[in-house]
Amino acid sequence: ALKRHPDALHLVQRIRDETHRFAISYHRAVRQKRIVGSILEEVPGIGPTRRKLLLRRFGSVDGVRRATHEDLAEVIGEVLASKLQDALVN
Repeated sequence: ALKRHPDALHLVQRIRDETHRFAISYHRAVRQKRIVGSILEEVPGIGPTRRKLLLRRFGSVDGVRRATHEDLAEVIGEVLASKLQDALVN
């Protein structure tokens, strides 16, 4: 039925493409949040606020992993820095 109306077909295609783009963007955002937060969320004592501080200071989980004990202790304290480093090693 849409073959006789190329404008209608074009509209349906654009709606399909936009819907697909939106779904892919959403999926990537959800996946990224899960990847970034998963390791830091497992450490007792590190909640959303401390996690944000760590990610702002070091940029990523890899940055947190590469940080020295002293650098971590400046942000979250000695005890949590030790717990975090133990969790990242295991």
